[in-house]
Amino acid sequence: MEVKRSQKGGCSLTTDSWNISHRRERRHNKAEPDQRNEFERDRDRLLYSSAFHRLAGITQIVRAGEANVFHTRQQHTIKVAQVGRRLAQKLLFEQRDEANFRGLDPEVVEAACIAHDLGHPPFGHIGEHTLNDLVIQNDDDGFEGNAQSFRIITKLAVRFPDVDGIDMTRATLAACLKYPWYRSKAGKKSKKWSVYSSEKDEFDFARAHHAEHEEKTLEAELMDWADDVAYSVHDLEDFHRCNALPWQKVFAEKDKIISHAANGCPSQEERIRFDEAYDRLKGFLEGTYSELLSEPYEGGREQREQLRRMTSQLIGTYINSVKINTDRSSPKAVTFDEDKVCEVKILKQITRDYIIGSPTLSAQQYGQQRIIRELFETLTTGSNGQTGYPDFLPVRLRYLRPMAGTSPARFVCDCIASLSESEAIALHSRLTGAITGSVLDPIVR
Repeated sequence: MEVKRSQKGGCSLTTDSWNISHRRERRHNKAEPDQRNEFERDRDRLLYSSAFHRLAGITQIVRAGEANVFHTRQQHTIKVAQVGRRLAQKLLFEQRDEANFRGLDPEVVEAACIAHDLGHPPFGHIGEHTLNDLVIQNDDDGFEGNAQSFRIITKLAVRFPDVDGIDMTRATLAACLKYPWYRSKAGKKSKKWSVYSSEKDEFDFARAHHAEHEEKTLEAELMDWADDVAYSVHDLEDFHRCNALPWQKVFAEKDKIISHAANGCPSQEERIRFDEAYDRLKGFLEGTYSELLSEPYEGGREQREQLRRMTSQLIGTYINSVKINTDRSSPKAVTFDEDKVCEVKILKQITRDYIIGSPTLSAQQYGQQRIIRELFETLTTGSNGQTGYPDFLPVRLRYLRPMAGTSPARFVCDCIASLSESEAIALHSRLTGAITGSVLDPIVR
């Protein structure tokens, strides 16, 4: 599929230049073929990467390792991959012609889902925002988790002796671009972007057949929706299990939740849509699961069964709320049931209002922010002029310094973003003298 500018200034789709041979292309072909197809190899390379392994030690909302009840970033990623694959399989079955026209393979969607959070630094979003504030003072590209994910798979991950990254196919690289543009200093592109200028060649390769517009590919759209569906549901599940969600307040503070979910100023039409979405969710939860939500969660068999059934029903509903766009002249790959999109926004907002905004979590994040800032300052000021990195830098991170297009701030950022949370805390403790540790323990392995 290719999109070209019409003389009237719009975009129109031509025929099938986004064909299977283009989708399978790699910039480097270093590995010998085996029994797997090209997209299966992409998925497997990502699953076995060190970056994916690290996600077991990264926050989803609550600090990784705090309690088994909470999802880590890796557990979240596994569920996103499952939702994304099933969604792709469903659309292939229901809309095969449209799926073939726009390019859809469940392996590509699953691979993009596995890759989508690889760039999250220690401590989740608070770490991301802190690193951006620090990096942007010296590097206009700043820091963004999605752009860092693309940098990892194309440049920082180690797989081949003479090629950077893990050499994904064009289709998988394009599917990983949730925000297929560079950072801008104003507007929406100043808040979210999926590529740094240092990965321009890789970005151009990934988007070569979609260069005339900024819409996500079909497979990127499905990855993005799978992410929203998974975390909107399983975050609520986590905090219900630990009795942290005040359901009586949730069901009583409609105006507050809707106002926040709609960014404070919905149109009359949007307000009606959010009202109806809230009422549907409340009716579903209070009507079918009133006993579950009105009693303290103790983990009994009946409560566990009800909670599992509730999350399954919600996820099934939202998997059924997206279709492939049948207008082949449009670069927009999917159409959504907007009523269900509003429901997902409300579910996400419940977590933001009643969990993320809590004083206890804010206090924890304040300390985490300090760890990131002090690590950044120490690694920056401690650099050795001859090597470009501090003598105390763990050996595993030293290869990052000479990476092509790496500024000093980007290098320090790459180092910190490569750490698990336990590694970041241990390294910070040693470098600040809080804990001297053992000389036999390198901390970062």
